[in-house]
Amino acid sequence: MEHDSNTAVSHLLTIGGDERIVPAHADGTNKYFSSPFPRKTVTYASSTANDISGAAFDHLGAFVAQHGITPDMDGADYARHLGAARSRLTAAYSLPAGTDIAFSASGTDLEYIALQAFAGRAPGGIHNVLLGADEVGSGCILSAHGQYFAAQTALGIATAKGTPVPGLAPVSLTEISVRNGFGDAFDSGLIVAGMRSEIERALANDQFPLLHVVHGSKTGLILPHLDDIDSLIAQYGNRIGFVVDACQARITSAAIAAYLARGAVVLLTGSKFMGGAPFSGFALVPQAVAAQIAPLGAGMATIFRRAELPAGWPGAEQLPNGGNAGLTVRLEAALFELERFQALAFSDVAQIIELFRAASLQLVERIGGTRVLPYPVGDREQAGSHPIEMRTLTTIDLSAEGRAIDFEGATAIQMEMMRGAVRLGQPVKCARFQGLDMAGKVRGTLRVGISMPQIVTLVGLTGEEAGQALAHDMDTIVRAFDSALLAIG
Repeated sequence: MEHDSNTAVSHLLTIGGDERIVPAHADGTNKYFSSPFPRKTVTYASSTANDISGAAFDHLGAFVAQHGITPDMDGADYARHLGAARSRLTAAYSLPAGTDIAFSASGTDLEYIALQAFAGRAPGGIHNVLLGADEVGSGCILSAHGQYFAAQTALGIATAKGTPVPGLAPVSLTEISVRNGFGDAFDSGLIVAGMRSEIERALANDQFPLLHVVHGSKTGLILPHLDDIDSLIAQYGNRIGFVVDACQARITSAAIAAYLARGAVVLLTGSKFMGGAPFSGFALVPQAVAAQIAPLGAGMATIFRRAELPAGWPGAEQLPNGGNAGLTVRLEAALFELERFQALAFSDVAQIIELFRAASLQLVERIGGTRVLPYPVGDREQAGSHPIEMRTLTTIDLSAEGRAIDFEGATAIQMEMMRGAVRLGQPVKCARFQGLDMAGKVRGTLRVGISMPQIVTLVGLTGEEAGQALAHDMDTIVRAFDSALLAIG
C-alpha cells in the first residue's frame, strides 16, 4: 500500500505542467534530471531544479491521502487549496495587507501575469525591458515578449512556440546585458542609464515601460540597486512599472516588502532555493497595482485556470474552472519547505550559510576554477554586507591557466557527474573566451547552490557536524569532477 501511495505522489508531481515536467529518462527524471521522488545523491542544484526532499515527499503522502487528491481534481477543491496557499504565503513572508497572489505552473508563465498587471496603461502597449537574458530562464525571453514558449500550455492546449498570446499584444521587448564579455557585472548606475534610455524611447512611442529587476539571477546578481530604482520612480512616477525576477527565491521577507512598497510585482518559484519539486510559481502583486488590472486578455484562458488568478481581477470568471492536482501538490511541497525554513532562527541560518559559503569557495580552488562574482566589481568593498541570501550560490568558471572548458564542455562534465549521483546547477552563459584560439566561445561554468531543505537539515546538526557534512559533500563533488574530466578527455 505504501508503494502505491508513493507512486501516486510521484505521478501527481509530474502532471499539470508543460512538456518540461514529464519524465524524460529511464530513471523517471525530467529533462533537468530532477526526480519526483527522493534519491540518495549529492545535490547542490537548487539554481536549476531539485529532487524532492524525503521530508517533503513523506508530507505529501499524508497530504494527498488526507485530502483525497486525485488527478481529476475539480475546480472547487482547487480553489480551496489555492486559497489556503495564499493565506500561508502571506503569513510566511509577512506580506502587506491587500497583496494579491497569482499562481502559475512555472516561473516562465509568471511573465504573463506581469504583463497582465500593467496591461492597458498606454495606447502603444508595453515596452518590456528585460535584464540579462542569459541569466533568466530561456523561455522567459518568449513569455516576456507576450509569446507562447512551448508546444503546449499547462492546460494541455497545443500552441505554436513564438506566436503571440491573444490579448497580451502589443508587447515590444528589449534586453539589457548585466555582464560584459569578460563576465564582470555592470554596475547599477550603468544598468539604470540603459533603462532610462529605454524609458524615453517607450514614452515617445506611447508605450508603457515595464522594467525588470533581477534579485538573484542565475549567478546571484541583484540589479539595479534600490536607490537607483527610487531615482527612476522619482523621475517618472506611475508612467513606469517594475517587475522583480526573484524566481530563484533567494530573497528575504524584508526585500520582498521593499519591492512591493515601490509598486513592483515580485515573481517567485517554489522549485529553486525553496527546494520544492519543479514546477510551480507565484506572483505577488501590490494592492495599488491590482486595483488597476485591465480585463484579462483572451489568451490568458489558454494558460491559467480560474482559481490561479485572484477572483477580483476583471475577466477571471471567464477562465476555465478546472483543477490542477499536480500544481496543488507541488505548491504544497514548496510551502512545506518554506514554512519550516522560515521557522528557523536567523542566527542558525546565517551560521549554516557561512559554512556553505566557505566550503563552496574552497571548492572553487580545489577544482582549479575561478569564482564568477555575484556583484559588480565596484561593489567589492561592500561585498561583506551583501544580502545573506546571495551567499547560498557560488558560480564557478571552470577554465584556469592551461585549461579551457567551454559551455559545451561544462555541460558534458555536468552530465558525467550526474552519472556518479552528483548534481550541480546547469552551466550558465556569463563570459566569453578572449584568446584567438577560442575567441567568442562561451566559457564553461557550473553552479553550486544550497537549498532551504538542506539548510533545515544542517541546522539540526551541531556546528561541527554540519561542517563535516558539507566537507564530505565537497570531497564527493571534487572526486566526481575529476572523474568527469578524465571521462570526457
